[in-house]
Amino acid sequence: MGKIALQLRATLENITNLRPLGEDFRWYLKISLVISLLRLVVKMESVSKKDSVALKGGRGSASMVQKCKLCARENSIEILSGTIKPYNAEDNEKFKTIVEFECRGLEPVDFQPQAGFAAEGVESGTVFNDINLQEKVR
Repeated sequence: MGKIALQLRATLENITNLRPLGEDFRWYLKISLVISLLRLVVKMESVSKKDSVALKGGRGSASMVQKCKLCARENSIEILSGTIKPYNAEDNEKFKTIVEFECRGLEPVDFQPQAGFAAEGVESGTVFNDINLQEKVR
Protein backbone atom coordinates (compact mmCIF):
# COMPACT_ATOMS: atom_id res chain seq x y z
CA MET A 1 0.00 0.00 0.00
CA GLY A 2 2.35 2.70 1.19
CA LYS A 3 1.79 6.14 2.63
CA ILE A 4 -1.56 7.93 2.67
CA ALA A 5 -1.76 11.61 3.60
CA LEU A 6 -4.77 13.15 5.32
CA GLN A 7 -5.42 16.66 4.02
CA LEU A 8 -7.58 19.31 5.65
CA ARG A 9 -9.11 22.48 4.22
CA ALA A 10 -10.63 24.95 6.65
CA THR A 11 -11.72 28.54 7.03
CA LEU A 12 -9.89 30.01 10.01
CA GLU A 13 -11.05 33.34 11.42
CA ASN A 14 -8.60 35.05 13.80
CA ILE A 15 -6.95 31.76 14.81
CA THR A 16 -3.86 29.88 13.67
CA ASN A 17 -1.87 26.77 14.57
CA LEU A 18 -4.89 24.43 14.52
CA ARG A 19 -3.55 21.06 15.59
CA PRO A 20 -4.45 17.83 17.37
CA LEU A 21 -3.93 18.13 21.11
CA GLY A 22 -1.53 15.64 22.68
CA GLU A 23 0.07 12.33 21.75
CA ASP A 24 -3.12 10.48 22.70
CA PHE A 25 -5.24 12.33 20.09
CA ARG A 26 -7.62 9.91 18.33
CA TRP A 27 -8.02 10.10 14.54
CA TYR A 28 -11.51 8.84 13.54
CA LEU A 29 -11.25 7.22 10.12
CA LYS A 30 -13.55 5.17 7.92
CA ILE A 31 -11.36 2.21 7.00
CA SER A 32 -11.61 -0.01 3.95
CA LEU A 33 -10.02 -3.43 3.70
CA VAL A 34 -8.20 -4.05 0.40
CA ILE A 35 -8.00 -7.65 -0.81
CA SER A 36 -6.51 -8.20 -4.28
CA LEU A 37 -8.08 -5.11 -5.92
CA LEU A 38 -11.34 -5.70 -4.04
CA ARG A 39 -12.19 -2.97 -1.55
CA LEU A 40 -14.54 -3.66 1.35
CA VAL A 41 -15.60 -0.74 3.53
CA VAL A 42 -15.19 -1.85 7.11
CA LYS A 43 -16.38 0.89 9.47
CA MET A 44 -15.36 3.94 11.46
CA GLU A 45 -12.33 3.23 13.64
CA SER A 46 -10.12 5.40 15.81
CA VAL A 47 -6.33 5.37 15.75
CA SER A 48 -3.90 7.04 18.12
CA LYS A 49 -0.13 7.50 18.00
CA LYS A 50 -0.02 6.09 21.55
CA ASP A 51 -1.70 2.85 20.43
CA SER A 52 0.87 0.19 19.70
CA VAL A 53 -0.09 -3.31 18.64
CA ALA A 54 2.57 -5.93 17.91
CA LEU A 55 2.64 -7.27 14.36
CA LYS A 56 2.66 -11.03 13.81
CA GLY A 57 6.10 -12.57 13.46
CA GLY A 58 7.90 -9.85 15.41
CA ARG A 59 7.87 -7.38 12.50
CA GLY A 60 7.41 -4.37 14.76
CA SER A 61 4.19 -2.64 15.74
CA ALA A 62 1.43 -0.46 14.31
CA SER A 63 -1.24 1.92 15.61
CA MET A 64 -4.00 -0.46 14.42
CA VAL A 65 -3.86 -4.12 13.41
CA GLN A 66 -6.83 -6.10 12.05
CA LYS A 67 -6.99 -9.64 10.81
CA CYS A 68 -9.06 -10.30 7.66
CA LYS A 69 -11.86 -12.79 8.32
CA LEU A 70 -11.78 -13.94 4.68
CA CYS A 71 -8.08 -14.60 4.14
CA ALA A 72 -6.63 -14.41 7.71
CA ARG A 73 -4.09 -11.82 6.53
CA GLU A 74 -2.91 -9.27 9.10
CA ASN A 75 -3.49 -5.65 7.99
CA SER A 76 -2.26 -2.49 9.69
CA ILE A 77 -2.13 1.30 9.86
CA GLU A 78 0.70 3.22 11.52
CA ILE A 79 0.68 6.97 12.19
CA LEU A 80 4.08 8.10 10.89
CA SER A 81 6.24 9.95 13.43
CA GLY A 82 6.94 13.57 12.64
CA THR A 83 4.13 13.91 10.08
CA ILE A 84 1.54 15.62 12.30
CA LYS A 85 1.50 19.27 11.17
CA PRO A 86 -0.58 22.29 12.27
CA TYR A 87 -3.01 24.10 9.95
CA ASN A 88 -2.07 27.80 10.05
CA ALA A 89 -3.75 31.08 9.09
CA GLU A 90 -1.67 31.25 5.88
CA ASP A 91 -3.12 27.84 4.88
CA ASN A 92 -6.68 29.26 5.03
CA GLU A 93 -8.99 27.75 2.37
CA LYS A 94 -6.17 25.55 0.99
CA PHE A 95 -5.69 21.81 1.31
CA LYS A 96 -2.78 20.92 3.60
CA THR A 97 -1.47 17.55 4.75
CA ILE A 98 -1.88 17.33 8.53
CA VAL A 99 -0.86 13.68 9.10
CA GLU A 100 0.44 10.67 7.16
CA PHE A 101 -0.31 6.98 7.65
CA GLU A 102 1.66 3.90 6.60
CA CYS A 103 -1.01 1.48 5.37
CA ARG A 104 -0.76 -2.28 4.79
CA GLY A 105 -4.05 -3.78 3.59
CA LEU A 106 -6.18 -1.15 5.34
CA GLU A 107 -6.90 2.20 3.74
CA PRO A 108 -8.54 5.29 5.26
CA VAL A 109 -11.31 6.53 2.94
CA ASP A 110 -12.88 9.23 5.13
CA PHE A 111 -11.99 11.34 8.16
CA GLN A 112 -14.47 12.38 10.84
CA PRO A 113 -13.04 15.27 12.88
CA GLN A 114 -13.96 15.22 16.55
CA ALA A 115 -13.05 17.20 19.67
CA GLY A 116 -9.48 17.45 20.85
CA PHE A 117 -7.98 20.10 18.58
CA ALA A 118 -6.22 23.26 19.83
CA ALA A 119 -5.47 26.63 18.20
CA GLU A 120 -4.13 30.07 19.05
CA GLY A 121 -5.47 33.57 18.51
CA VAL A 122 -3.67 35.30 15.61
CA GLU A 123 -3.16 38.62 17.37
CA SER A 124 -3.59 37.75 21.06
CA GLY A 125 -1.79 34.38 21.13
CA THR A 126 -4.56 33.09 23.41
CA VAL A 127 -4.60 29.28 23.40
CA PHE A 128 -7.95 27.59 22.74
CA ASN A 129 -8.03 23.95 23.85
CA ASP A 130 -10.50 21.15 23.13
CA ILE A 131 -11.89 22.60 19.89
CA ASN A 132 -14.62 20.42 18.38
CA LEU A 133 -14.53 20.08 14.57
CA GLN A 134 -17.49 17.72 14.15
CA GLU A 135 -19.29 20.08 11.76
CA LYS A 136 -17.93 19.03 8.37
CA VAL A 137 -18.65 20.70 5.03
CA ARG A 138 -18.21 18.48 1.97
